[in-house]
Amino acid sequence: MPVKLLMTWDIIPGREQEYFEFVVREFVPGVQRLGIQPTEAWYTTYGRRPQILTGAVAETLARMELALATEDWKRLRDRLLDYVTNFDWRIVRAAGGFQM
Repeated sequence: MPVKLLMTWDIIPGREQEYFEFVVREFVPGVQRLGIQPTEAWYTTYGRRPQILTGAVAETLARMELALATEDWKRLRDRLLDYVTNFDWRIVRAAGGFQM
């Protein structure tokens, strides 16, 4: 059964340009190399919600857990934390459409 990794965070003010460059050049390709396929990214412009919500799927829970246990994932996550605050994540059963 496919599962989805849902992640939320806020970009550190003043780091937006560096953040977007990191996400495009390193984070997304790195996640793909782990066998997790990005599916969406949402940017909140108004309200008291996390600024970014993003999702990525894996074929099975076992595959997702294996990918998230790697040193490569830990390095990607740690680099992301250089640019964001309030990072949160969870794994859910993949369903069509927007998921929170």
